[in-house]
Amino acid sequence: MGSMGRTTRVGRYELGRTLGEGNFAKVKFAKNVETRESVAIKIFDKDKILRHKMVRQIKREISTMKLVRHPNVIEMYEVMASKTKIYIVLEFVDGGELFDKIARNGKLKEDEARKYFQQLINAVDYCHSRGVFHRDLKPENLLLDTNGVLKISDFGLSALSQQVREDGLLYTTCGTPNYVAPEVVKDKGYDGAKADIWSCGVILFVLMAGYLPFEDSNLASLYKKIFKANFSCPSWFSTSAKKLIKRILDPKPQSRITIPEILENDWFKKGYQPPHFETVDVSLDDVDAIFNESGEGTNFVVERQEERPVPLNAFDLISTSQGLNLGTLFEKQMGLVKRETRFTTKLPASEILCKIEEAAKPLGFGVKKHNYKLKMQGEKSGRKGHLAIATEVFEVAPSLHVVELRKSRGDTLEFHKFFKSLSTDLKDIIWKSKEETSGSDAS
Repeated sequence: MGSMGRTTRVGRYELGRTLGEGNFAKVKFAKNVETRESVAIKIFDKDKILRHKMVRQIKREISTMKLVRHPNVIEMYEVMASKTKIYIVLEFVDGGELFDKIARNGKLKEDEARKYFQQLINAVDYCHSRGVFHRDLKPENLLLDTNGVLKISDFGLSALSQQVREDGLLYTTCGTPNYVAPEVVKDKGYDGAKADIWSCGVILFVLMAGYLPFEDSNLASLYKKIFKANFSCPSWFSTSAKKLIKRILDPKPQSRITIPEILENDWFKKGYQPPHFETVDVSLDDVDAIFNESGEGTNFVVERQEERPVPLNAFDLISTSQGLNLGTLFEKQMGLVKRETRFTTKLPASEILCKIEEAAKPLGFGVKKHNYKLKMQGEKSGRKGHLAIATEVFEVAPSLHVVELRKSRGDTLEFHKFFKSLSTDLKDIIWKSKEETSGSDAS
């Protein structure tokens, strides 16, 4: 498939599909051309960083991230920069989000939830010991590798928009409200470690219950529940689990349980195996080289790609599908859409994008086009702001394309609704295999 257009090269990495995007950065899948190892590359705009006066902070965060080496935290391999961008090369984890596991199974058994919680607390404890706080811990930031080992993503990098003041406390309200500690919401200055422990408690609750402890469509009512820690554990939680969760979800940070106390807790200690890891000498030279005094970066050439869809090889196809089952890659009915979904089509790439654009406009979406990607932004603001959707077309074979739609902002349920309307309009272009076609005729 090498003949299907040159891929973009950054240093020794070949860039592939987009895995996710946020306000300051986007994350792309990439491969080391020498070792063929898969990595994830977080790409920041230098312009934005300079505009928001974040240079010192970014250097500090990246240095700290490089010092964090723990089996349950995604590892940072190296940092590079071109004239306009900063590239952070991270370990690529392909077992999906822990969240997806809850979405599939409803809830986890207590022993399994405890196993993940132990790994989570280990990682958080280790990072705190190195002065790194996450401040946005939620199931979407918890990934699993192929062996089912928990990996926290964005540790240290999520604090990029946070500021520590002279009194050593943080003052930025961030994170997803449902997982955020009361003192963070109150914006009175808070201790990053205690705020992380609260989020771990919410995560443990979600793993065992299958739903959130604090949930309300009205933000003011949601905050009231959080301030009072107004929640109740379901009947299937064991008494000792209930007790521990009550001590973690204590609205007063002063009396909230600490990590050393959690490590001594009987429920927590059951089947506990502390992780083994070595301390490694890390070079921070590349971090200093990102910006020199003038704010210009170390420069290397980013080779551009020809304007055509990114090729997807068999490996990519398998790694984007759930559990190596290619059947779910080409979701037919899109019954359970999470934050992203895909379908296959035999139409030419440019035609696919026109069809999607035509279908999205009557639904009240503004569309921006760039190469083989679309950005769609809803005009109506939902529960979590405007819904934004990124669409990209990949080439599997000359006459077969995979179309990926990914929610980049807004509410997941709104995304479901949008996708249902869109897939009705697109039903003629979604490719079906012979068995599916004959199956639907029979029914």
